[in-house]
Amino acid sequence: MAPYATLQALLTGRDLNAGPRKGLRRLPEGEESRAYESITVTPCTNLIGAEISDIDLREPVTGERFAELDRALLEFKVLFFREQNRITGTQHRDFAGMWGELEVHPFLPQGEVPEIVRFEKGAETAGVENVWHADVTWREKPALGSILRALDVPEAGGDTCFADMAAAYDFLPDRVKERIEGRVAVHDFTLPFGIGMDPAKLKEMQEKYPAVEHPVVRRHPRTGRRTLFVNAIFTTHIVGLPEDESEELLKLLFKQAAVPEYQVRFKWAAGSIAFWDNRAVQHYAVSDYFPRRRVMERAAILGDRPR
Repeated sequence: MAPYATLQALLTGRDLNAGPRKGLRRLPEGEESRAYESITVTPCTNLIGAEISDIDLREPVTGERFAELDRALLEFKVLFFREQNRITGTQHRDFAGMWGELEVHPFLPQGEVPEIVRFEKGAETAGVENVWHADVTWREKPALGSILRALDVPEAGGDTCFADMAAAYDFLPDRVKERIEGRVAVHDFTLPFGIGMDPAKLKEMQEKYPAVEHPVVRRHPRTGRRTLFVNAIFTTHIVGLPEDESEELLKLLFKQAAVPEYQVRFKWAAGSIAFWDNRAVQHYAVSDYFPRRRVMERAAILGDRPR
């Protein structure tokens, strides 16, 4: 393990995000991309993101088409669907439910059905999701994935960016990898959702959803890829490190999502849908459209305990 003084010099002595990105991998090492037969898959970048066309999500997705969508999600980490304007909240829920049980979020407003949450922004409420994060990592079993649907979007602005956290891990310096190997970090809902909450209610919710510990680096349960699993909204500290060292190390790890080579950026239109693997990516909702209206709805699929 590198001593803290050495680590601190590594963090502050140079820009760790500078330089070329040689060897970016979309798939686990040794795997090659295979053709898709039942869906049209158009990559957005060489690393992350693909548009899926020739599909109507109002209809059940079964057989080979479901298997290929599932494979595409693992390969590209985030899938985009255009012109799904007529899909209902119930159909949105049913599509997400094909991947597993859905959460009912305890803090966010509901949409048309309980499993759907609604994000409605405009002149009265500005967007606040403009921080790199993964969804509900404060749960013991964070979301497997999230499916976000655009109902009403501004003519310009309001994009969402996604970052591949396997690439973010791969390109960490070896000394940093050694420092975080086997470490766990604490995740807590209190920072974003506890602000302004009545103290009695906050205590009740903290008892119901206590802070949890997750690995700083998790293994994806399907692909085996190692991914950074800390984020600036929900991760409070790394267990067993002095406060100053934990803070410095987390600052570095949080910054890894901001490297453009690891990212894809999606411009929304009404009826667009994004489906991302919450175990593999972080996302950032660009808040550059105030006071214009932006209305989105999201379903989240329950996942496993990170390992």
